[in-house]
Amino acid sequence: MLGRKKYKQEELDQCTGAIQKQLAAYNRPVKAIDGTAGKKVASALKAFEPLFFNNITLALDRYFVHRLGMVTGKDSNPLNGELLSDSLINNEGVLRANNVIKYDPDESVVKLQVGDPIKLTESDFERLSSAFFAQLECRFLERKARTTRQRPRAAAGAR
Repeated sequence: MLGRKKYKQEELDQCTGAIQKQLAAYNRPVKAIDGTAGKKVASALKAFEPLFFNNITLALDRYFVHRLGMVTGKDSNPLNGELLSDSLINNEGVLRANNVIKYDPDESVVKLQVGDPIKLTESDFERLSSAFFAQLECRFLERKARTTRQRPRAAAGAR
């Protein structure tokens, strides 16, 4: 597939819906256990959280994997989540930089340093996905052309 400069609203809606379903599936047992679980269950949930949110980050990135870098930009904006994705898949979950994106941890959403293990929390993912969708809508959303209505002009000679 060729790189993409634009995405349709339906594509954003499909991704948003899928991500919301996954978050709801995560939150149902979390809420059911919260506060009533023993230490073993709480520990298991704490260990599961970064696995879940790292993987949902991969899913989020995959929906828009063909976005063009010239539109995405080469800074630490949320659309450059491929640094996270590449590091999760190809670097054993440890953040690494590349020679294309000028990564600055202070400008990134999750503030990870190169060399940090990626262990996203629910809060991290909420911030990351919100910023990702905001930037995606701003830079990639296909806007329908506005039709401009012309005012009727007075007939020639009628003043």
